[in-house]
Amino acid sequence: MKKLFLFIFTSLFISSLGYSQTKDDVVKSDTINKNKKIQFVAIPIVFYTPETSFGFGAGGQIFLLKQKNIYNDRVSNIFVDFIMTSNKQFIIDVIPQIYFGDGDYFLDMNFKWKIFPNNFWGIGNTTPNSNEESYDMTSKILKVSFLKRLPPSLNFGFEYIYENHDVTKVTEGGLLDAGDITGSDGAIISGFGVIFNLDTRDNIGSPFSGHLLKMNAQFSSELFGATQTYNKFIADLRTYQKLGKNSIAALQLYYEGNYGNPPFQGLAWYGGGNRARGYYQGRYIDKSLYLFQAEYRYRFKPRWALAGYGLVGKVANDQKELFSMNDLKPSAGGGLRFKLLKTQDTWVRLDAGIGIDGSSGIYFGINEAF
Repeated sequence: MKKLFLFIFTSLFISSLGYSQTKDDVVKSDTINKNKKIQFVAIPIVFYTPETSFGFGAGGQIFLLKQKNIYNDRVSNIFVDFIMTSNKQFIIDVIPQIYFGDGDYFLDMNFKWKIFPNNFWGIGNTTPNSNEESYDMTSKILKVSFLKRLPPSLNFGFEYIYENHDVTKVTEGGLLDAGDITGSDGAIISGFGVIFNLDTRDNIGSPFSGHLLKMNAQFSSELFGATQTYNKFIADLRTYQKLGKNSIAALQLYYEGNYGNPPFQGLAWYGGGNRARGYYQGRYIDKSLYLFQAEYRYRFKPRWALAGYGLVGKVANDQKELFSMNDLKPSAGGGLRFKLLKTQDTWVRLDAGIGIDGSSGIYFGINEAF
């Protein structure tokens, strides 16, 4: 873990095509030229996580101003980024999010290509730090979702998932080199899913009120080209409760369960900048995971905020073990937020978190963890 943290963030570069926006923000109709159909935003990217160390790159977002969700004022957009990190990782993202019929239908796509040297400790909730080994993996990931709005705030739809993970290098004599772990020589995940969500949040990136209930069932099968057949179920519940004019309590309960014989790439991963800050993403992995986290957020000035959080959770091989009180993985921490522009609800976030058994992390990125 780095003891020194260098913070460099450059301001957004905005083209002259219209009023600027960043990913997941709302374009207000009274701030743009109504004759504009398209606007473009160029975004320099700088971030830090324990998994990547420093990351940097560039992104761009095209807004389709005439294709809008009239029910929550969100605009169709296509986001692209190119990223490299000091850990020699390379990532490309292409994320179209398109509304049809004034928001009654929603196409949500995500394509990711990455070369990602990473660390592995084995499978289970009690793997020791001494297990740590490195491996390299190249991944191509495609997710395509199509949802129908069910008034007033419900959405229901289907998705297709394709993931091709090519393990290109493992530690000689290590856990993955032994070949006993499913996916150690690569894996393909391919199948379909069902999505249901209720979303009343006032903003996606940094909500101040509302709720999110999202349920997702996925089915990966050899019939569709997968190397293993298994099922995944995810439940994500969030609520944002005002405690005063400038403060809220944000709560999240997250559950993930895998049934069958998933490769390790498809298991539930504990840790990272959004779930279980204070732990390396993937420090603990297994078939099932639950996480409860609570965060207090106080906006002490219009463009400045403080936050403190605590969380608890674990991974396990089965449900009985998952909900026992043994070997819980808590962490706590907090940080500082800064609103980039007065006219946009997009925040830069700097967090530090401390877990148990020497785990800790510093996270610098955009918008809230949840």
